Amino acid sequence: MKFKLALLAAALCTGTAAFAQTKWDLPAAYPASNFHTENLTQFAADVDKASAGKLKITVHANASLFKANEIKRAVQGGQAQLGEILLANFENENPIYGADGLPFLASSYPAARKLADAQKPALDKLLDAQGMKLLYTVAWPPQGVYVNKELTSVADMKGLKWRAYSPATSKIAELVGAQPVTVQAAELSQALATGVVNSYMSSGSTGYDTKTYESIKYWYDVQAWLPKNAVIVNKKSFDALDAPTQAAVLKAAADAELRGWKISEEKNEFYKKALADKGMKIMTPSPKLVADFRQVGGIMKTDWTKRAGAEGEALLSVYEKSSAAKK
Repeated sequence: MKFKLALLAAALCTGTAAFAQTKWDLPAAYPASNFHTENLTQFAADVDKASAGKLKITVHANASLFKANEIKRAVQGGQAQLGEILLANFENENPIYGADGLPFLASSYPAARKLADAQKPALDKLLDAQGMKLLYTVAWPPQGVYVNKELTSVADMKGLKWRAYSPATSKIAELVGAQPVTVQAAELSQALATGVVNSYMSSGSTGYDTKTYESIKYWYDVQAWLPKNAVIVNKKSFDALDAPTQAAVLKAAADAELRGWKISEEKNEFYKKALADKGMKIMTPSPKLVADFRQVGGIMKTDWTKRAGAEGEALLSVYEKSSAAKK
């Protein structure tokens, strides 16, 4: 009898192990309604389905688990198994992270896709050395300037209280004579409402999500760059999964990347119309303003190349060759 009970207990344990469920947390910095977050939610659902429920991913939107600038460290240290970050936020750590934050280097979706392909090998190497793995990236729509007055040149930006959320946006403030104020996405609405900032550079998506139209009435569609969000995973957590579950994660990530880029491009026009419907003036930049911004971009590219060294030069070379080949 005892022998039979022992066999039954062993069978139950084996069955429990076979259906053991792994739970992961995925912190994100943007609202649940943002297209990046919606894409993350679909990614999590796809993993759940493909793994037959063996891996459950909970998305924590709007910086509710970790602030935007804390997510990378949380994933690296294993406090969260995976997370979504804005790559350009970490340029001070390594210039390679900020390649897609260089103004006018890649200012269209096809160009941004080529830059992402050129950047990926270096990103893979960087993240691997830090115990992480890149799952996928998705670009934001092209960046424009939100401001509380009309602009004819960058000289008009002098003295503006400028939201800085990355090294690149801080550098722009320095070059145009604005006052940089560090404000993350989750804090932007309040910062605008209280006058902490009165200008910033971002996509139509951010302006819509944060109801910027309630505080600022002009958005200049300068299409400066298309920064990317990246979903990264802790390598130890990933390696602990069985092979079929790893494959499920990678397949869901590949699908999320394709879907995310497509949605980003589709949403670009939607956001501009939505902002206009809310009373924001969507402005075409003057030739002088564009020329000034391109000059700023040239200065930043030279500085970035010096800091990024041979690896940065190689990245730009691959990108420029791929761009030239398609012309």
